[in-house]
Amino acid sequence: MQTVGIIGGAGFIGSYVTQQFLENGYRVKVSATDISNKEKYAHLSALKNAENMELVPLDVQDLAQLQAFAAGCDLLVHGGTPFQLDVEDPQRDLFDPTIKGTENFLRVVSETPTVKKVVFIASVAAMNTNFPQLPAGKAEGDTINEEDPFYFSEENHPYAQAKFLANRVVDQFIADHPDPGFEITTVSPVGVMGMAMSKREDSTSMGLQFLFKNKIAPNPFIQMLYDQDVYWANVDVKDVAASVYKAGILPNLHGKNYLLSSESYRVSDISLMLNKQPAVGQPVVVYQNSLAKKELGVNFRPLQETLAGYAG
Repeated sequence: MQTVGIIGGAGFIGSYVTQQFLENGYRVKVSATDISNKEKYAHLSALKNAENMELVPLDVQDLAQLQAFAAGCDLLVHGGTPFQLDVEDPQRDLFDPTIKGTENFLRVVSETPTVKKVVFIASVAAMNTNFPQLPAGKAEGDTINEEDPFYFSEENHPYAQAKFLANRVVDQFIADHPDPGFEITTVSPVGVMGMAMSKREDSTSMGLQFLFKNKIAPNPFIQMLYDQDVYWANVDVKDVAASVYKAGILPNLHGKNYLLSSESYRVSDISLMLNKQPAVGQPVVVYQNSLAKKELGVNFRPLQETLAGYAG
């Protein structure tokens, strides 16, 4: 039985990733920021083969804890950056844990001989910090794929900047270490939708769907989405988890970064569908998924199917 360590394995995306590996016969380590908070991790104990899972305390900025977490793992998945729209201190809450955590993680992996594969769960923001708006040089009707130039602006949201800069750390590591002894593969999902496994009320991803459904704008960023009725690119959380699993088990994917995306709808249409009403407009393709479909073998669900079970 192989062992996978999943940083962020109890979060919105991470819980489905944990499920994927448990159901496919892996022993799973899940990072825990507060192992005493039983309610936070209760949903994982109900998963099939949960007896093969353990919770391990981890602060990604603590090298000793990272070393203990990685020890004995054949595969590591790093999905530990929470999706945050409101932060008091971007440097403390986003940049330090995201960027320094990535640097520490790569250092530890390099020193852990058992690890043969690493998968990073990045974000579309790692390619375009202006998401959901288009990057400079693109106009409505254009599409975006992995070959397009990456776009970064310091005027964009700190979360997007942190994800972008962390991905540059990964790219630089790959460039500096042509034969590191393990493979690194990255997946970059667009706006992740679907039902959370956890009953926690602090899930930003689930909260975003609640905001769209009820047309609530708690901050200027969300208000901008309504005012401009932007195209919001969507991907089902289950398809993200399937992509992470495939990226972890398939060979010869070193250095690849896959966009994970299904359909894009205007925010007004997503609001309608969340309220069980038909969309007025038609879906479009903004972010292409052809590479992920071809090389990871994932077929992405249409948004209507993703939102069918929404009960928020």
